[in-house]
Parts: sequence; structure tokens; C-alpha cells
Amino acid sequence: MSSSLRRIAVAASRNTPLHITSVTASRLEAASFTTLSRRRQSPLTSRHISSSSQLPHHPPSSRAFHTPRTLQSKFTYGIAASFTAKDRRYNPETNVFNFNPHNPIRARRKDKSTRPGSGQDAFFVSHVGDSADTAFGIADGVGGWVDSGVDPADFAHGFCDYMAHAAYTYKPGEWDPPIGARSLMQRGYESICKDPSVPAGGSTACVAIAKESGSLEVANLGDSGFVQLRLNAVHNYSEPQTHAFNTPYQLSVVPPKILAQAAAFGGTQLCDMPKDAHVSQHSLRHGDVLVFASDGVWDNLSSQSILKIVSKIMVGARAWVHTEKGIIVGDGLHNFIIADDGTSGAKEIPSLQSFVAVGITHEAKAASVNTKLDGPFAKEVQREYPHENWHGGKVDDICVVVAIVCEEEK
Repeated sequence: MSSSLRRIAVAASRNTPLHITSVTASRLEAASFTTLSRRRQSPLTSRHISSSSQLPHHPPSSRAFHTPRTLQSKFTYGIAASFTAKDRRYNPETNVFNFNPHNPIRARRKDKSTRPGSGQDAFFVSHVGDSADTAFGIADGVGGWVDSGVDPADFAHGFCDYMAHAAYTYKPGEWDPPIGARSLMQRGYESICKDPSVPAGGSTACVAIAKESGSLEVANLGDSGFVQLRLNAVHNYSEPQTHAFNTPYQLSVVPPKILAQAAAFGGTQLCDMPKDAHVSQHSLRHGDVLVFASDGVWDNLSSQSILKIVSKIMVGARAWVHTEKGIIVGDGLHNFIIADDGTSGAKEIPSLQSFVAVGITHEAKAASVNTKLDGPFAKEVQREYPHENWHGGKVDDICVVVAIVCEEEK
């Protein structure tokens, strides 16, 4: 482990540490068996891909929160991801990805063995063309497609691959409109719709472009989402888009056969479009932490729970520092978010953002298999279906992308 990360580990170990270790096999297997066998009988956990023809109107799809920073400011972003499939034990040493902006982006990973072990969830990170801007996001394959013999992971992973490559190969003047969170989502969706290896499927999406100027644009469609944390406070967060309970907005490729069946038996096949995504603009500051995640996180952890996890790590690393005047950003933040050069070994956690991503994923995984502690999903079920007697977490794939914001010369 690098000396910087050793300091993080030592600092974070003080004052009720967050222990980032894998869930033990006995605990996970027992809990998973209990919850899965209990819930196979319930339709509540499998997200729906169709609904009646009486769908609500889409809400306004764009709003702005802040005026962008001046172009004189230059920002960099330390980005990492951590993930775990719902039917696998979480390994924090291997289920982690640290973004290196110097690595090339492949057009498409059709070999499933090369995918990250995130199940039906997927993510991507890429710099935008030759600029210092960065694109990243989350896609969560809609599990209801399994009933039609479709692997939802194919759509989600392919969709993210196409968005990553579109951002990586971006050239100004070739896009109309210019690249943005929604237009990048549109490019990825158009590409996956044309891919003959993905004849059907669907996913939610939360896509972002973080610019060198310190502005952030987010396009969110469905119930994946993000939270912006600033100095031990929740500064901004996304609201889920749903047609009904457990039926999120979703991008889809729907085969003609299924469309014909829907027409014959009534109802409407859900097929939302990138234009339906909610777009928001945000101004970033030095030391902000952005957390993008699939609903496997949001169904099990609240924004306040995530804040506690992140704060413990950031304060432990002295990236956030308590003072008499409140919390401030610590010195040398840039040194903590530099991407590892690979010399420390494959099993190292190479950056502060990786440490944060692993911490959130670990806690979400533990909460998902906890049958006694009610999470956000359980509380929603209790409101919508009070006779279901639902308690505990919700077993699901989990994917987290963390970006730590660093302003130059600070």
C-alpha cells in the first residue's frame, strides 16, 4: 500500500473506524439464502418492464441549480468505481476500478468475461475527446426482461460501452447538439439499438459530464441516481423517475414480437427516451464528493447514511478537516486522488476515491442482506403494500461510481 493510503488507513482507524472488509462467507450465504427464498414469491423485487396504458405525464425534464464557475478555474476529478453482483460475495480487493485517463477506451466488450463483476449493473468513465472534461455514469439493467428470456446485463453493459467510446472519440463540430449528458445518453442509446447482439433489453441511466471549469451536468432517467456531498453535508441529490412502484423510467430495445403481444392483450410497453431524462446543472467546489449509484445502493442506504460513510473516510484521511470555524478541505487533496500507476499491486486500493467507493459498496451489500434493519426500499413497500410484511434490505446488484473534485492550486 502506498504511503498516502497508509496514512488514510491509519487516520480512518481512529474514532470508530469504518472497517472495509469483505462480508464473511457464512454470513453472506446464510443471509442471501434467507432473503432470496423469502422473496422469490413476491413480485415486488423484480422491476417491471410494462404497465397499463394509463401512464402519468413526464415531469419537466430540466432545471438549473447554480451559475457555472468562471473558465479561469481548472478542476480535475479522481474517479473510481466499486461493484458486486447480487448472487456473489463482495470482494473489496478485486471489485474495484480506478479510472486512469491515459488508458484507451475500447469500442465494445462483447466478451462477457471481460465485463466487471457487477451483474446487471454497469458503469463507464472516459475523458471527453482531447479535452480535460470527464464523462461517467451508471446503467442498471431492468430485471423484468429475464421473464422474456433476455439477459438485462447485455443492454446495460453495451450501453455503457457505447457511451464511453462516444465520449472518448468526441470531436467538436461533429455532434449536433454538442456533447452533453443527455446527448451522450442519446448516442449510447442509438448505438445499442443498432447492435444486433442485443435484440432486447432495457436499463435506467444516470450520466454526467464534469468539466474542467468546475461545472457538472447530469441526465438522470429512472431510479439510479447521484448525490453531491460538500463538507459533511448533502448539497444536491437526484429524485427517482418512476411510472409506478418499482417501475422506473427505462431505455429499452423492444422486439416486434413483444410489441405485438402488448397490442393484442392491451397495455403499453414502457420505452422511455433520453429526452425524458431529467437534466440538472451544478457548480462544483474543491473537496466535493459525487456519488453515482444504482438502485441497489439507494434501496438499502439513505443519502444521510452515505454521507456518514463518506465523511468518516474523508475526515479520517484529513481530506475534510474539523476546525473551530467548521469543516474545511484539507491540504494536499490532489495527492490522495492521483490514479495509481499499477506498481502497487492489483489488490491495492490505490486512491481515496477507491476507498470511498469500496466503503459505500460494502455497507450497501451488508444492508441488502440484513433481514432485520429496514432500508429505504422496505419502508416504501410498507407504505405501498402494508400487508406484505416486508422487512430488511433488498438483495440486488450494486454499483457505485465516486468522483472527488479537486481544484488546481488548492
